[in-house]
Amino acid sequence: MVETEAFIDEAIAEIREAIGDANAVIALSGGVDSSVAATLAYEAVGDQLTPVYVDTGLMRKGETDEIRETFSFMESLRVIEAQERFFDRLAGVTDPEEKRHVIGEGFIDEFETVARDVDADYLVQGTIYPDRIESEGNIKSHHNVGGLPEAVDFEGIVEPVRDLYKDEVREVARELGLEEIISERMPFPGPGLAVRIVGEVTPEKAAVAREATYVVEEELEEYDPWQAFAAVLGKATGVKGDNRVHGWVVAVRSVESRDGMTARAQELDWSTLQRIQSRITGQNDNVARVVYDVTHKPPATIEYE
Repeated sequence: MVETEAFIDEAIAEIREAIGDANAVIALSGGVDSSVAATLAYEAVGDQLTPVYVDTGLMRKGETDEIRETFSFMESLRVIEAQERFFDRLAGVTDPEEKRHVIGEGFIDEFETVARDVDADYLVQGTIYPDRIESEGNIKSHHNVGGLPEAVDFEGIVEPVRDLYKDEVREVARELGLEEIISERMPFPGPGLAVRIVGEVTPEKAAVAREATYVVEEELEEYDPWQAFAAVLGKATGVKGDNRVHGWVVAVRSVESRDGMTARAQELDWSTLQRIQSRITGQNDNVARVVYDVTHKPPATIEYE
């Protein structure tokens, strides 16, 4: 386990040395990784840093408002409303790796636009060790690792938590005094809900995944999972009232893990699962059925794509 005080001092010094007198932008998503990276960078270079939160339309429920409130102390925070641009980019894209690359390129375009505006030479990211391992091992691309376009219009990329596991990042977050809503938050993928949607990403599927994930997180809080969410798989036949419908199939996933490298599916009470399916199908007229994923990692990954 990392010695948090020493790590913080070293990370701040490293960021300060890397960026110098230049300006930087930080990819701020609201997850613990990017929040820690942003806080470290802000401590290191202050107003030279412009935190950039991009609302892709693939974020958690209420995420954008939470970001505005939680990081309001960073006066240079930019909130970019980019939902339409991202859905346009993703139209017709079904391959999982292509989706990640499309989203990665979209993020970089948004950052580069802000970077030109503030004359920034550096991009700070919250990449952690498992992200690098999975990308280097061709398990999947991360938008802030293997999903980067070949040419990035920055002088350098700074990744202050690149050698930490998730539990170590949480320890650093606590030491930095970040709110519990950040330090204890479940992992959320860089590409957002796109990796919880099998096939083409559309606003309708994203809305289903967002609302269903909110239900799952709320209902499973007492189980203290490493990660719990809902994914949209495809369509199947169902019955709503007296009508036969062809609605979405939603998969519920809840796992226990230490660092995300391996994971075990949680054993949930039948009554809990029934409550979840009742809420998801009841609140979404276009959801036909709910299933529970019992697969460990390996052989499955935690996310669907």
